Amino acid sequence: MALDGAYLRMLKLEIEQNAVGSRIDRIYQPSREEIIFLLRSRGWSGRLLLSAGADSPRIHYTEQPFENPKTPPMFCMFLRKHLTGAKLLGVRQMGMDRVLYLDFEATNELGDLVNITVAAEIMGRHSNIILIDGDGKVMDSIKRVDQEMSGVRPILPGIRYTKPPRQNKLNLLETDDEALKARILSEKSADLAKSLMGSLEGFSSVLTREITAYTIHGQDADKNVLTKDQWDRLFFFLGKIREALSAGEGKFTTVFDQDGKPREFSFIDITQYGALVVSKTYDSPSALLDSFYSERVRLERMKQRSNDLLRMLLNTTDRLARKIAAQKEELAACADREELKKKGELLTANLWKMKKGDRVVTVEDYYNDNREMDIQLDPALSPVDNAQKYYKEYRKAATAEKMLQKLIVEGEAELQYVDSVFDAVSRTSGESELLEIRQELSEQGYLKNYKNKNKLLKAQPPLKYRTSDGYLVWCGRNNKQNDKLTCRDARPWDIWFHTQGFAGSHVILVTEGTDLNDLPDRTVEEAAAIAAWNSKARGAALIPVDYTQVKNVKKPNGAKPGMVIFDHYYTLYSTPDEEKVAAMTEEK
Repeated sequence: MALDGAYLRMLKLEIEQNAVGSRIDRIYQPSREEIIFLLRSRGWSGRLLLSAGADSPRIHYTEQPFENPKTPPMFCMFLRKHLTGAKLLGVRQMGMDRVLYLDFEATNELGDLVNITVAAEIMGRHSNIILIDGDGKVMDSIKRVDQEMSGVRPILPGIRYTKPPRQNKLNLLETDDEALKARILSEKSADLAKSLMGSLEGFSSVLTREITAYTIHGQDADKNVLTKDQWDRLFFFLGKIREALSAGEGKFTTVFDQDGKPREFSFIDITQYGALVVSKTYDSPSALLDSFYSERVRLERMKQRSNDLLRMLLNTTDRLARKIAAQKEELAACADREELKKKGELLTANLWKMKKGDRVVTVEDYYNDNREMDIQLDPALSPVDNAQKYYKEYRKAATAEKMLQKLIVEGEAELQYVDSVFDAVSRTSGESELLEIRQELSEQGYLKNYKNKNKLLKAQPPLKYRTSDGYLVWCGRNNKQNDKLTCRDARPWDIWFHTQGFAGSHVILVTEGTDLNDLPDRTVEEAAAIAAWNSKARGAALIPVDYTQVKNVKKPNGAKPGMVIFDHYYTLYSTPDEEKVAAMTEEK
């Protein structure tokens, strides 16, 4: 979702109302493409964020914490030199263009008052923050653009600043309905939303789609077949938008996907997605953007961190699988150890047939009907030493077999553990959950030199569900929670659920003392569905789920987090329905 010119006007009016007359107290540059002005006036202060990031260009007040570099970047030092103490005289916007001009009165090195303008150009990957002197020349910019990068509009110190070319569109605040209708009908596209976007300056697709949805009420969106009533509805809605843009008063709305990811925002109510999204309104245009982009950054950071963990776990899985495969090959080779023992015994019984220097001896195999058998010899060894060599290889193979069997069991258990962590990470929905898993992996030796810098971040409780019959169900979010639920919190008569053959959460059905045989079948089936849904098998059909009383579940000494053994269990097959599981969710 891009910040459009219409929303930028709302920000212009907000900044004008609060900040005109204030002075720049401090300047920070927390990242390569972000600047923060700390503005102060009598009885008021605010932190104005300007960003030229290609994926999130914007300007708004912010309450978010930013970590600043120990050494300020050169552009930050340049801004401090010329703008510290500067007074904001006004904020300009050309129509609904996506550029805001902040006009300051500053004091130069000689003590003279000079005019300096900061241009915040909000134009996607071409966004920029530019310092312009009173003569209209570029002093510097957060992104320098030379002739090779743009022969039309270079941005370099000393060059005269030229405004970005404006599109040939109408400004809603300066046009009447008749002229706008003629312009809409002249657009090539028959689609009303596209024609509106092609006609009105600063109107993004989410805004024109909302206008269209209000106008046609689910009917044909072809502008050429609009009825008089629909045209009236269109201009009524545009009139309301015109009033909002004039006064700077709107319904600042963000819509979120069902998974909580911010999707779109505007200064009007967004209804076009219906029940597919969740809406939230804010008190000001800045409050909306501050929340929208900080949440997006948080989700992106979490996605990056989870991807890093998943990549590490995949590499670990690959390493373990290759190691186990090699060990199994070695184990298969040990299967011939009895043959080595037999050869040693046959050589011992036929020492008289051999002498040092022989390379082979033919003996009668009394294990196989006295059939003749050739045994290879080491010519450098005596007959006795050749026999002992086979005995030694036999003992070595027998020892290796026991060791390899133990290593393979341990490796497969570790592989199962890593798979369980991978499943937990893939289902993680919060940053605190991810940090818990990172802490677990650090304690288990998979992450080196990890230090939890977010100790104040509150740990999430286990997932909580309520069955149709009113029974409480707990579900662990990760292996450490699984251990706590099963080994500490659950009562012996509660029922433990886990998918068979798939990594997944430990699920505890709290029975309040009710015997397993007396529980409603529906309750057991719903708890099994919760276990199936919160597992690696999510989305599959007929997922096997084992369940038993908690007293039958044991954690072996030295077992990794989440790893248990159990007996006296039952198995049922569940095909979980997302909506039904969601309906049982008591706390998110």
